[in-house]
Amino acid sequence: MLAVLCPGQGGQHEHMLDLLLDDAAAARVLNDVEHTSGAHPRRWAADAERIFDNEVAQPLLCVAQYAAWSSLRTIVPAPIAFAGYSVGELAAYGCAEACTADELLRLAMERARIMHNASEGRNGGMLALRGIDRRRLDGLCAGRDAWVAIVIDDAAFVVGGTLAALAQIQDDLQETDVKLTCLKVGVASHTPLLAGAVTPFRLVLEQSALRAPSFPVVSGIDGAVRSVRASITDALARQLAETLEWSRCLTALHERGCRVFLELGPGRALTNMVRDRFPDARARSLDDFRSLSGAAAWVRRELS
Repeated sequence: MLAVLCPGQGGQHEHMLDLLLDDAAAARVLNDVEHTSGAHPRRWAADAERIFDNEVAQPLLCVAQYAAWSSLRTIVPAPIAFAGYSVGELAAYGCAEACTADELLRLAMERARIMHNASEGRNGGMLALRGIDRRRLDGLCAGRDAWVAIVIDDAAFVVGGTLAALAQIQDDLQETDVKLTCLKVGVASHTPLLAGAVTPFRLVLEQSALRAPSFPVVSGIDGAVRSVRASITDALARQLAETLEWSRCLTALHERGCRVFLELGPGRALTNMVRDRFPDARARSLDDFRSLSGAAAWVRRELS
């Protein structure tokens, strides 16, 4: 069975829309949202100086994934579920038919704006760590403005916090075997530093045209499947300031029988996580293919 994964920020690149612009259905979505965004998404992707800024990255990622799926959904078997990593969860609801492309784009723009306002005056960031257990990591965060933001696996995490706190953690781990990667994200997402964003974004979601999805979507904060609108808006708002349990999301998909995973891109981060976690799973990203039809052919072959 198929699971569709929508990645979050970090994998953006200037060619991330090339595959979509070569596909009539996907290109139509990108063209149609220009009036909502004020610029064609290709302009965002081409802006190397701003492509990692939240205000550009979040709407760009959401509309790109929606565009990709708008074409793929007609040529691949229906997925058993969607899951999204961070802002990718918002995109996942869009792909699962919980809103239109225009509404998804508007929500992504509002999400980025609200997060920026909530973090203003407190420089934050995110740090990926691999090769460390949760107890040791909690000890490093204790007493500092740093928290576990994302649980990827038993020995892989993302920490969010102030730049000063993250620098202290890096210093403490300098002479260890822990692998550290500074993520290209300008705020400490999924930590209490974003608590001020939760209520404003919940209000935006409640007043939006978001509806119950046509396909199951696994929630990032606990790995549960949500189908009631009130529960969906609550989870999407809370995830801004709460730890994402991505490990639970992958486990939930695997337990539902998913063995084929397609990541809508850009990047291959979620694909690599699936491969590391489940030896019996087959996972690919759109970045692995030269066309959407090529990706669809792989999915059909793996599911046959």
